[in-house]
Amino acid sequence: MTELFDPIDAGDLHLRNRVTIGAMTRQRAGEDGVPNDLLVEYYSQRASAGLVVTEGTFPSFRSRGYMGAAGIADDEQAAGWRRVADAVHARGGTLVMQVMHAGRMAHPAVARGQEPEAPSAVAAGVMVHTPEGKADAPVPHALTTEDLARVRDEFVAAARRAVDAGVDGVELHGANGYLLHEFLSPVSNTRTDEYGGSPRNRARFVVEVVRAVAAAIGAGRVGLRISPEHNIQGVLELDRTDVLATYDALLDGLRGLGTAYLSVLHADIDGDLVRHLRENYDGGAFLLNSGFSNVTDHEQARHIVADGLADAVTVGRAFIANPDLVERWRDSLGENVPDMTTFYIGGARGYTDYAFAGTH
Repeated sequence: MTELFDPIDAGDLHLRNRVTIGAMTRQRAGEDGVPNDLLVEYYSQRASAGLVVTEGTFPSFRSRGYMGAAGIADDEQAAGWRRVADAVHARGGTLVMQVMHAGRMAHPAVARGQEPEAPSAVAAGVMVHTPEGKADAPVPHALTTEDLARVRDEFVAAARRAVDAGVDGVELHGANGYLLHEFLSPVSNTRTDEYGGSPRNRARFVVEVVRAVAAAIGAGRVGLRISPEHNIQGVLELDRTDVLATYDALLDGLRGLGTAYLSVLHADIDGDLVRHLRENYDGGAFLLNSGFSNVTDHEQARHIVADGLADAVTVGRAFIANPDLVERWRDSLGENVPDMTTFYIGGARGYTDYAFAGTH
């Protein structure tokens, strides 16, 4: 029986165990998006995870969705990430950067005055955070075909900066209602050109981005995060037939590429859709977790791996409060409880001050 603590290779990435950190927004970088001492400490504290995946990191200031988000849009940010990578590697960890374009969830007040961009000029219908408080998500600029080439190249440039800075690979964020996910849903993508309409057309841009990044840094360093049927931030996928056709088209478009891994977020980890995705994915490792409404605890994580639902498990909130979560699970130790009031406040409290087992 496969155990959580068994090693596994995912493409060119070596995972020393199968407990991976999911990308989590923590908002600890400054306005310049440069990783600072806090980020160096936070990620290196958690280096014993099989795969340390960073917060969603913006490839351009126009694509920044959150105040305090870290970026990979320029050389100064890349230098900050080099410090993070060096610290994680010094503790034997493997670091992957999630590259995230916020799409229509960006706001000019956060994106240095630039309007958000998306597949179509359709607002998300939800609120977003700005320095002045919550505001309605604005109607985005509908990307032209020329814009799409620019955005694709921004993903590629970000991936190159990341690996040049010593990061082991990148995870492209195709989930949770951000740009790449917006292309996949017929609600957020109402285009009538070759990037909209049919499931295959809606999957086209995501496939092009993944393939372009893979060509630049090697497919074995590239992961993709998806969240079919998550129905978040106005990106709705309510028709199971359409969902199957769309994600089949996505995986068909990546067939033979040899990506490092596919990371899936779905509420029904034991369901038919997850099983279908696993059977159809022909790349490296298959990662899985159940989403925001259900905290991934030790029991669920063990079920995912031991019962063959996935090759590895993605864990979020438990890693916030327990930098040594792998050791705690392995040795059946107690866990710290995350303080949700500190998730997004900035500073060290609730970020780097959680105790390791055996310390106070």
